[in-house]
Amino acid sequence: MRRRPGSLRQRVSVLQALEGVHRDIQAFRPRGFGPPVHGPAVDSRIFLLGQAPGPHEARFGRPFAWHAGKTLFRWLEQATGAGEQEVRARVYISAVVRCFPGKTAGGGDRLPGPAECARWRHFIEREMRILRPRLVIPVGRLAIGEVLGAPEPLAGVVGRSFRVHYHGVEVDVIPLPHPSGASTWFKLEPGRTLLARALELVAAHAEVARALRRRR
Repeated sequence: MRRRPGSLRQRVSVLQALEGVHRDIQAFRPRGFGPPVHGPAVDSRIFLLGQAPGPHEARFGRPFAWHAGKTLFRWLEQATGAGEQEVRARVYISAVVRCFPGKTAGGGDRLPGPAECARWRHFIEREMRILRPRLVIPVGRLAIGEVLGAPEPLAGVVGRSFRVHYHGVEVDVIPLPHPSGASTWFKLEPGRTLLARALELVAAHAEVARALRRRR
């Protein structure tokens, strides 16, 4: 696996610190939410921030384990040449909320509210300070708003790169739309073109070039 420069001791320290965050996530089980879900501890300078697990992720024990995940990993493979297994091994996957929030009255997945997102924010802050990534990829409106601040229309942020301070770390930010099958935004214009542009930006980023082998 390609890692950031540094001693083996430093890398072990990073992984141990992340595992400590994961233990605390597992212990945090607010009422009304499903079981906690997180990916493995990965020493990476690429930080992918999802919204929240869906109803199936806890059963598989990893984020983006259902249909939306298949779409997301297909996008990334088309852009970088790296398949799902390689991306999971080389990109740290986080989320705004780590437990399934439940269903709406209409049967759709419920979007966590601002106060609920705030309850998990300290986990993201700890992960950011441990990893000090150079690239953050927020996926979906909720994650994009978490990183960039005030929510904007997707057409105003997807297909662009931003330089921001996020939890005390200066990072590049390349937003992606949520790959939900219920969404048509990325299937129609201007979403289709803006998604392609965003994936080009991801593929061209120096950290992606270091971490993910292009096979094209």
